[in-house]
Amino acid sequence: MSGEDLSGLRIERSGTPQVRRRTRSGAFGRWLLLLLMLAAAAAGYGYWRSRAAIPVEIAVVTQAYPSQANTLLNATGYVVAQRKAAVASKATGRLEWLGVREGSAVREGEILARLENKDVTAALQQAQANVSLSRANLQQGEAEMRDAQRALDRSADLLKKNFVSAAAHDVALARAEKARAAIVGLKASIAVAQANTRSAQVAIDQTLIRAPFDGVVLTKNANVGDMITPLSSASGAQGAVVTIADMGTLEVEADVSESSVGKVRLEQPCEIQLDALPGERFRGSVARMVPTVDRAKATVSVKVRFIDKDVRVLPEMSAKVAFLSKETPAAERAPRTVVPASALVQRDSRTVAYVVREDKAVETPVLTGAAFGEVLEVRQGLKPGDKIVLKPAERLRDGAAVAVGAK
Repeated sequence: MSGEDLSGLRIERSGTPQVRRRTRSGAFGRWLLLLLMLAAAAAGYGYWRSRAAIPVEIAVVTQAYPSQANTLLNATGYVVAQRKAAVASKATGRLEWLGVREGSAVREGEILARLENKDVTAALQQAQANVSLSRANLQQGEAEMRDAQRALDRSADLLKKNFVSAAAHDVALARAEKARAAIVGLKASIAVAQANTRSAQVAIDQTLIRAPFDGVVLTKNANVGDMITPLSSASGAQGAVVTIADMGTLEVEADVSESSVGKVRLEQPCEIQLDALPGERFRGSVARMVPTVDRAKATVSVKVRFIDKDVRVLPEMSAKVAFLSKETPAAERAPRTVVPASALVQRDSRTVAYVVREDKAVETPVLTGAAFGEVLEVRQGLKPGDKIVLKPAERLRDGAAVAVGAK
């Protein structure tokens, strides 16, 4: 056995040429399949990337006024009436009649209310009766004086003829002088009675509450039956009956920081915006500045008069005042549609903005106008309220899906 050739018992591991060819073709197929899978994954990723929502920040198209470019300072305040009065009575009594209510327009001197005045009316009638009595006494005194004067004249004639004694003549003379003195006293009593009449009339007038100037009733503070007294601290009593204001003297009382008061001057043009009328702008000018500083708030009170009058403006409305460097021309007082400059980009030599509608970006050509600070006027293409993309990315195109984030 040892002499035999054992080389024939060796196992051939390399296989036959046919087996090796099948092995190489199978590996190539596996690599090809892998490449196809990678290509499909890349294509799917590219499609997903093209359809995935692009995160964007948005802004809202708004309106602005050209005067904002000339604004030096902004301040807040309230509308107040320069002429305002809490109308009360100098007398004390129960309110008997009230002829106005809130919103009533009144004229100067018009009777607004009346207190019970039967007592003072009786006093006036008594004073008037005293005047009549004094005048009647004067007539009687004048008759007595005329009679005394005639007696004196007869006595003087008789004395010249020695028909009466000097003593009798002196009695006639004394009577005439006494009658003349009585006339002076009676005239004085008439004057006293007339003064008492005027006093009673004043007392009646004090029960009639009149409007001190032309205005509008703002509040009604008392009702018929209430006690009215100048001492409003009295229990259950009212002081003022109504409060009225002259609506022609409305102005804005604005608080300006003392560090910025140097930017304010008399007759400086202003623009007034009221919270109650957000779409309106009213022209104004600085009427006066209170010459003191509020230590607690470190502010100076500035009074701004209205140049543009409007019946919708009411006292105590909240207001914002823009102090301008120059008067705004009439042609520039209308609001303009504006957008942030960063929302506009160039696409194919056009200025466009991307409006967000239903989570998609809609490419919109725009026509721009003047610049107002950091915003641009848009004359065509956008309207107030539109939501537009800020700083659009280069890959953002018309119809692309977007995911809106916080501005």
